[in-house]
Amino acid sequence: MGTNQIIITRFFDAPRELVFKASTNPDLIPQWWGPKRFTTAVERMDVLPGGVWRFIQRDQDGNEYAFHGVYQEIVPPERKVHTFEFEGMPGHVIIETSTFEEFEGKTRLTVKDLFQTVEDRDGMFNTGMKEGATESMDRLEELLKKLKS
Repeated sequence: MGTNQIIITRFFDAPRELVFKASTNPDLIPQWWGPKRFTTAVERMDVLPGGVWRFIQRDQDGNEYAFHGVYQEIVPPERKVHTFEFEGMPGHVIIETSTFEEFEGKTRLTVKDLFQTVEDRDGMFNTGMKEGATESMDRLEELLKKLKS
C-alpha cells in the first residue's frame, strides 16, 4: 500500500520570480531540465492555461525521449500546474503542481507529482525519475547562480 504521489522540495538561493522564470522560459529549460548526459530541446512551450509543451531529450547515441503535457494553471510567480506524459509510456499521465514560495530572498520550490495509480508511480520511479529529478534540481541551482550574477 502507498500513496500515488511523489513530493520533491528544494530550496534555492534566488528570488522566486527568477526560479519561476527559469521553469517557464523555453530558452532556459535546455540549460537545466533533465540529466546532463542528455541534451534537451524545447519543441513547444505555450505557458498559459490550455497551452501545450513538448520537450525532446537526446542521448549520445542519438536516441530520443519525448515528454509532453498541457498547462492547466499558471499563476506567476507562485504556481504552475500541468500534465506530464513520457511518450515512451503513453497513457500514464501525471498531474504536476509546482509552488514557489519566497523566504527572505530565497525560494522553496515544491513539486507534487500525482500519478493515476501507485503502480504508475512505481513504474516511473523505477525508470530513473529520482536521479533525473535530483540532477535537474542541481542543474537548476547552477543556472540560478549564473543568472543572479
